[in-house]
Amino acid sequence: MERIPMTPEGYEKLKEELERLIKIERPAIIKAIAEARAHGDLSENAEYHAAREKQSFIEGRIQELQAKLSRAQVIDPSKINHNKVAFGAKVRVLDLENEEEKEFHLVGPDEADVKNGKISITSPVGKALIGKEVGEEVIIKAPAKTLNYEIISISFE
Repeated sequence: MERIPMTPEGYEKLKEELERLIKIERPAIIKAIAEARAHGDLSENAEYHAAREKQSFIEGRIQELQAKLSRAQVIDPSKINHNKVAFGAKVRVLDLENEEEKEFHLVGPDEADVKNGKISITSPVGKALIGKEVGEEVIIKAPAKTLNYEIISISFE
């Protein structure tokens, strides 16, 4: 079984979501199904069918979260060599094409959130940055275009 790298924060977020689904969402949907069932004919009961569909989604998400958490390899970025880009690093880069600075936080695939600067270590940019040092130039062949960055700083928080 393949391990999934995850930051401690990402692991906690998944645990919190799982707990909320099990303790709050699951009992609420069971109650909603019971109420809808009490209204009579199930074949024409839209509330019942909607509640059953939501229950199916919730149960699927619970199974997915349990699988992810069981395969999680929690990596504390503060215990990693800080000279090179590694999992959990916040990397500031200078885009050499337009002189723009960007910051990327390298996280596991399940924690990636590009809008908030969190990119997966398995993404083209993540793979290219791993193992690099401050001052190094990184050329990334992305599907849309080739990116050319210079690493300005590396931090682990």
